[in-house]
Amino acid sequence: MPVRLAIAGASGRMGQALIEAAIDAPDLVLAAALDVPGSPILGRDAGERFGRATGVRVAADVDAALSAADVLIDFTRPAGTLAHVAACAAAGVAAVIGTTGFDDAGKAQLGAAGERIALVVAPNMSIGVNVLLELVRVAAQSLEGFDAEILEMHHRHKVDAPSGTALALGEAVAAGHRVPLAAHALYAREGVTGERKPGTIGFATLRGGDVVGEHTVVFAGSGERVELAHKATSRQNFASGALKAARFVAARRAAGGRGVFDMRDVLGLSAAR
Repeated sequence: MPVRLAIAGASGRMGQALIEAAIDAPDLVLAAALDVPGSPILGRDAGERFGRATGVRVAADVDAALSAADVLIDFTRPAGTLAHVAACAAAGVAAVIGTTGFDDAGKAQLGAAGERIALVVAPNMSIGVNVLLELVRVAAQSLEGFDAEILEMHHRHKVDAPSGTALALGEAVAAGHRVPLAAHALYAREGVTGERKPGTIGFATLRGGDVVGEHTVVFAGSGERVELAHKATSRQNFASGALKAARFVAARRAAGGRGVFDMRDVLGLSAAR
């Protein structure tokens, strides 16, 4: 049986990429498409932009959407995502969450939902980025005494900074150093800052144009520098990863499983450690 998907944020960049990818996946079915009340695309066929008639009308009724779905995929905003996840938990529907910018309370709510349903929560669904996270962790563990800096750039419309992926890369550096990121992160520099404090993990954020997403981790030592980078040129790689995550949680749901997973679980990288 194909996995039935509900996709939130149908009018957004990622929502559109997810809908297009779902339409083309033979083992998946687009069962519902959600957008906010007042959206100009409410009532339209979800595949209209792609010239594909899906028979699925974009709607704002979350409960009705979930009643037709096995998995919800959500790349929207924290408040909306948390409301959707709560509805998923009540309906027994699994979820794939690519939303970023959650505060500690929001992360706790996701954790609580994992006690009732299976969900994948990842700031970046790209397979390449998740391999990069492992490479960064290993590099940080090996490059003792090197200074770590994380540079990211996104389009002008992104609302949170640093990006969720940049923060995940910071966590990977911190894991390699065996220290907590919160105690070592440095998010801004201005004025006379003095010399760089050893052990800090620096972040730099750029915003502009239509950049999909670029991340570089720099390990700077004496006389040498190691750079690990990922550049996304299309949102389809994120959509492909999200569909892989949807298959993963659908299998967990079918087996009665629950819990909060990440893309390392989906890609089998956790078992490789």
